[in-house]
Amino acid sequence: MTKQIAMAPGIRPMVHADLELVLAWRNHPSVQSYMYTQQAIAPKEHLQWFERTLADPRKQLLIFEPDKKPLGYVSFSELVGGGIADWGFYSAPDAPKGTGQKLGRAALDYAFMHCKFHKVCGQVLASNERSFRLHQTLGFKQEGVLRDQYFDGNRYQDVIYFGLLIQEWQSRS
Repeated sequence: MTKQIAMAPGIRPMVHADLELVLAWRNHPSVQSYMYTQQAIAPKEHLQWFERTLADPRKQLLIFEPDKKPLGYVSFSELVGGGIADWGFYSAPDAPKGTGQKLGRAALDYAFMHCKFHKVCGQVLASNERSFRLHQTLGFKQEGVLRDQYFDGNRYQDVIYFGLLIQEWQSRS
């Protein structure tokens, strides 16, 4: 079952047929190393997560697909009321340079224009400099740092919190 939602250009709902591709992206070392869960995800676990998420009306799983070629994954999880959502994303490991910014713009247009979110929040591991810079480039403001919040198996890392308000996004567009 796919949620019926309005789409922004380049964004579409994730469907069962995407599971194998998204799992391969997620388990690729260049993506996996920046996830809270750094071990490889098994296909059965991935399917269970997908089906559980589809059943939750506050969560949306999306594919960034400009020109009919899947190049990234985006998720939004609306928090309790008020139009505030967390987001997560990654580009395909072999995506062309600049894909992250294009994915971010399309996803944020979707979040603010179609979902009518008031605010989108993101969390970035301190070691993920590319994601940190991308959030800043997209207009997010750093709202806080949770010191030594995440242990990756070798060391503790800070988690940086970002937020972007609808009016900030609209003023950039």
